Amino acid sequence: MPSARFNKILIANRGEIAVRVISACKELDIQTVAVYSEADRYSSHVRFADQALCIGPAKSARSYLDIASIISAAEITNVDAIHPGYGFLSENDGFAEVCEASGLKFIGPRPAVIRLMGVKERARAFMREMGVPVLPGSAGVLKSPEEGLELAGSIGYPVILKASAGGGGRGMRVVQKPEDLPSLFAQAQTEAGAAFSSADLYLEKYISAPRHIEFQVLGDESGNVEILGERECSIQRRHQKLVEESPSPVVSAAQRAEISAVLKKALSSAGYSNAGTVEFLMDEDGKLYFIEVNARVQVEHPVTEFVTGIDIVKSQIRIAQGERLADILPKRPTGPVEMRGHAIECRINAENPVTFVPSPGRITGFHLPGGIGVRVDTWAYTDCVIPPYYDSLVAKLIAYGNDRAEAIRRMQRALEMFIVEGIHTSIPLHRRIMADPDYQAGRFDTTFIAAKLAQWK
Repeated sequence: MPSARFNKILIANRGEIAVRVISACKELDIQTVAVYSEADRYSSHVRFADQALCIGPAKSARSYLDIASIISAAEITNVDAIHPGYGFLSENDGFAEVCEASGLKFIGPRPAVIRLMGVKERARAFMREMGVPVLPGSAGVLKSPEEGLELAGSIGYPVILKASAGGGGRGMRVVQKPEDLPSLFAQAQTEAGAAFSSADLYLEKYISAPRHIEFQVLGDESGNVEILGERECSIQRRHQKLVEESPSPVVSAAQRAEISAVLKKALSSAGYSNAGTVEFLMDEDGKLYFIEVNARVQVEHPVTEFVTGIDIVKSQIRIAQGERLADILPKRPTGPVEMRGHAIECRINAENPVTFVPSPGRITGFHLPGGIGVRVDTWAYTDCVIPPYYDSLVAKLIAYGNDRAEAIRRMQRALEMFIVEGIHTSIPLHRRIMADPDYQAGRFDTTFIAAKLAQWK
């Protein structure tokens, strides 16, 4: 039973994830408070929340990343909890601590767990100790290029330098030969320092053509952890995901069970609670290697919701209220959470589908596809303005089928019926991906988009 039911939740985010959280709260009969920047005054999350407060100008640093303004808004509106969504402050352990100190429940993992998982070399060391397969690499932060050269020599080239506090491909450099490492080390440090206020780097073996596989996690505050299967996220450009699906076409039932078992043990030992995602790379031999934990809800969570029937965002809120997984998840005799059918998500971005240049502006026409097995998560509408200040995500289009082939066909017809006028979107690119024979056959890795773009020219 819940230890304390929430009456009101503040959503410290914007766009489609803010609308998604509001939807979950409405179903749980919980009031919501939206915070917004001056650029988002007419955004859907402002309209659909029970209350809304402007917290600053368009720039994120003075609005969605301004902890003092968000806490002030929470105190003014007398909320019980804060849902951070994804991005912005969602993995900021300092923000989670401030919430706790202010008597507000942070709907996410505890600050200490966020700290452990947020520093990648610490997370790697912990997972290695718990028996999770980890790529060969540095045991901690590299102290110098010379240390990197020595380690790379023992591992073998190519290797990759990564920002310890990083994400989104920033602060990363692939090193093909020893003579390049010192200069690439300096470049990665500079980029990491600018992006994450930390220039710390670590090094690991580089897999040139991996698949990107991630496992969805839910943990309650009593130490119980469940793994809700995996997602395939290999269709990406410059480390930014474009298409996600569940289950992966290449992960076997035995491999899923093996990884799920070791993750349950590791995350339970870490005291992990709420939602999270554990990311892996799969090499050419089909072996999975841990790379990082995202201690928050993921953009692509809807595909897991489709195949498991579990509302992940509602589960986050119920866990934060003190409920146990046994009361939240579907009743089953024994064994893992069951996955049925297949789901695919396309991220519809406001960008030129050929040049990938952002395309902010006013949407003059907007028609959403529908029908059985189709879901659209969006904040956009006809006559709304896509601002240039934030992520270019306009909508997430999700298609579900009894099998992968049906999900692809359903996605194809949904993309044909999705109309966005006034700006460029990635819809034409997604139509090409869905029609590609290699994609349809499940023959792809993270190099797929780069290779196909060269062919499609």
